[in-house]
Amino acid sequence: MSEAVALMAKKESKKNIKQTSSVVRKIQKKQADLVRPEITEMLPLSAAVLVAAVCLTPLAPISASGSRQHMSLKMDEAFLTVNNELDTDVLVSWVSQHCYQCAFQLLGVIPKRSGPGDLGSVEFNVGTQHEISLQLNSTQTNEELCMVPFHFGEFGNYSLWAKSVNSSSVNCSIVTDAEPVNSYMPILFAFIILAGLALLVDVARRISQFNAVRGLFLRIGGSMETERLINSELGSPRMTAPVTDNILPPPPSTSKRLRSLDTFRGISLVIMVFVNYGGGRYWFFRHESWNGLTVADLVFPWFVFIMGTSIALSINSMLRAGSSRRSALGKVVWRSVQLFIIGLVIINPNYCQGALSWNSLRIPGVLQRLAWSYLVVASLDLLVARGHLDIYATDTRWSRCLDILLYWPAWLCVILLEVAWLCLTFLLPVPGCPTGYLGPGGIGDMGLYANCTGGAAAFIDRWLLGENHIYQTPSLRVMYRSHVPYDPEGVLGSINSILITFLGLQAGKIILHYRDISTSIISRFFIWGLFLGVISAVLTKCSTNQGFIPVNKNLWSLSYVTTLACFAFVLLAIIYYAVDVKKWWSGAPFYYPGMNSILVYVGHEVFENYFPFRWQMANSQSHTEHLAQNLVATCCWVFISYILYRKKIFWKI
Repeated sequence: MSEAVALMAKKESKKNIKQTSSVVRKIQKKQADLVRPEITEMLPLSAAVLVAAVCLTPLAPISASGSRQHMSLKMDEAFLTVNNELDTDVLVSWVSQHCYQCAFQLLGVIPKRSGPGDLGSVEFNVGTQHEISLQLNSTQTNEELCMVPFHFGEFGNYSLWAKSVNSSSVNCSIVTDAEPVNSYMPILFAFIILAGLALLVDVARRISQFNAVRGLFLRIGGSMETERLINSELGSPRMTAPVTDNILPPPPSTSKRLRSLDTFRGISLVIMVFVNYGGGRYWFFRHESWNGLTVADLVFPWFVFIMGTSIALSINSMLRAGSSRRSALGKVVWRSVQLFIIGLVIINPNYCQGALSWNSLRIPGVLQRLAWSYLVVASLDLLVARGHLDIYATDTRWSRCLDILLYWPAWLCVILLEVAWLCLTFLLPVPGCPTGYLGPGGIGDMGLYANCTGGAAAFIDRWLLGENHIYQTPSLRVMYRSHVPYDPEGVLGSINSILITFLGLQAGKIILHYRDISTSIISRFFIWGLFLGVISAVLTKCSTNQGFIPVNKNLWSLSYVTTLACFAFVLLAIIYYAVDVKKWWSGAPFYYPGMNSILVYVGHEVFENYFPFRWQMANSQSHTEHLAQNLVATCCWVFISYILYRKKIFWKI
């Protein structure tokens, strides 16, 4: 009798496994049909699955079965054991709360209990970067049993229990079996260490200003110099007395360089280097998947903004020195070409893959966008720039608008470019996609527009540059599972990079026209910041996804430009007041990389994988080691820029 019961139970178990496998295959087929791009239809299914697994494994929850000892956790992952005490198999799906209007993704199927007192149990690895929602459905009726939102902690151990309360309701609850680690403690320790070092340097600087300490240094230095002279030939015989009867007039004094501009540029560059090296593998030091802002999304627009400010000052300096506009334009064009070529070399290294294939050469990039923005804005400024600003009074009723009225043709050109961006973005028909679509495609918008990533921006890039010449692995792949190539430095977004460069140029015009009145400069910076902030609030409706034009770094949307320009005006006003007006801060250490920005940017890209900027880690799944490595690499570039500054070595193009 017992053997018969065991045989029947074995047959029932095999039947349940077959039904479960069939349900899983059907669901996976539906999801594959929902989000598979057109390009993968031409590839073997196995290759598409392999590519998806390689791209999505690091951050997506991965279903797995078996004992816990055979499962290993990576960064931003936690253990989750799903226990099923119901009389039906349970289908578990998940979606990240950070993924806007995304379709649920299959996590796994939990078998039903085999008898009273038993339960079905399966273990998974789940993501911990953002809160996720777990949906439990019956495989028999496809009815939703419960929905559980939860934010798992890194390396934590959790259990999800599905229990029947009565015949019509199911209770789902999550229990913490082992507490997670605090993955943000390394950031706190790093901040304390860096702040302590900065405090020690400041205290040492203040102590050195005391007369007693300064006299001690002078006595030590004087005794050393006396000893050197005694042991030498008492100086160089070539030293001569200065000539005092020179009939030539003294050279014209150069304009004072604003340390605040180089400091602001250095801040942007240092953060850029840190996030490019990995930012400790924290999600907020990575670019936002689609709409919204992270720390990594701030620095590039600030760099573009301060480039515009430098354009205004450098062109004014050239014109005041007597250079012709034609020669200045030639320099602008040559610099733009150099930046573009350097950018192509940096983003297409192929050091370990043989000769570069022209068929897969990526054309857009960071330096390419800088080159394009510099060329357009500098050319516009050369057309309207005034060589002698001293003749314009600053105490008339028109002085408040002087920096705008004098350059209205350039403003008109920029406004026309922005109108062109709006028309192309919202009116250009894109085959197979809604007109004016600004979404991420993939599983976003419930998977309805899987191949429409970026809308008109991506369509224009594919049309002008070709699909093989744009970025193949955008950051949105992990969250939104889009397989369409998309370039965040594409053609259409370059129009808005021109806009933020021109706003930086406006900051430079303010400095030029009100250079003797620091209060006017600061007040106008804050007024511009408030004005752009109001525009951003209207465009976004003060929300991440619900506005007319969301803040989006991948698209370089209009609201993204106005928001970052608002921050730039305010931050520049604060730095200008602290560094150049009150001289409370010298700008160190950011001032030094700001003086050698091109060298630091190119150098950190080329030598990224070399010691001391990177080394083999003992535990590659530790935020602590990644953070330490990235901070050391960034500090190395700050130190290198300081040495180059002391040696008066600057790379200018």
